[in-house]
Amino acid sequence: MNAKDTVFPQYRKLSNNRTFYKILDDRHFEEIQLFGSKKNKYLFTATQYPEILKIQDMLMLAEGTYVNSSKEEWDKLDLI
Repeated sequence: MNAKDTVFPQYRKLSNNRTFYKILDDRHFEEIQLFGSKKNKYLFTATQYPEILKIQDMLMLAEGTYVNSSKEEWDKLDLI
């Protein structure tokens, strides 16, 4: 997948439905982690090669770990 051809933001989640991602571009993403009734939100900037690869893996739905999500699903979690 070529990031130049990708329309951002893209939405992904882990297959366990406990961690959600909003990929802003090929170097930035937001993450929401759910822990029972608690929620943590983080903003990441990929500056090192492993972090850049993680974003590429998310975009390519690598290894069955990441699955598609949606803006609606993200917005629902972001408001809680």
